[in-house]
Amino acid sequence: MTFLRYAIYFLPPASEAWTGFGAAWLGWDVETGQELAHPEGTGLDVAVLTATPRKYGLHATMKPPFRLAEGQDADALHRACAALAACRPAVMLAGLEIARLGRFLALRPVGDLTELNALAAACVTELDRFRAPATPQELERRRAARLTPAQDAHLTRWGYPYVLDQFRFHITLTGRLDDDLLARAQALLQDRLGPLLPVPFTLGDLALVGEAGDGRFYLIHRYALSR
Repeated sequence: MTFLRYAIYFLPPASEAWTGFGAAWLGWDVETGQELAHPEGTGLDVAVLTATPRKYGLHATMKPPFRLAEGQDADALHRACAALAACRPAVMLAGLEIARLGRFLALRPVGDLTELNALAAACVTELDRFRAPATPQELERRRAARLTPAQDAHLTRWGYPYVLDQFRFHITLTGRLDDDLLARAQALLQDRLGPLLPVPFTLGDLALVGEAGDGRFYLIHRYALSR
């Protein structure tokens, strides 16, 4: 399969119940590259609620999507991802919680985030030689979000505004919703997904994913954090 862009994700373990529910909730399984039926009996139009995040699958972004830089190739990126993961330990946190981030819902980590943030920073900086520079159009689109000076500086240097000190680990569950839908979706997810969430929560590997011509993201390879 040919990929237009690559990214480094955390993908929840495929064997866990909360992963299965979350993938079905979004309607796309990055691991298998298959569409999934949404949960039934929710009283909500889940397909509409999840339309924006669906193509990315159930994930947390560690290095945002990027086009390969000139002179780089997927094999070299694969080797660099393997080397990075081999030098980093798994990250353990107290758990995950369903939270509001602005106008959307996401899973957020509970506990000391120091090691998690350091891992994300390493993904951004140590793999940056593989990233083609952002185009003027991409920069203009990002700046339409009224970035802070720090976010704009990150956009210029790293191609994305919400990295390093601006990074917040999250696993997106919905698109932007109004207050009523936010409350209803959060109550439903708390009831169905909440009891499945891991305690503690371990981030044991990184995933290289690719965006295909259909706009969906697919798993390429997992790399165990094995230091």
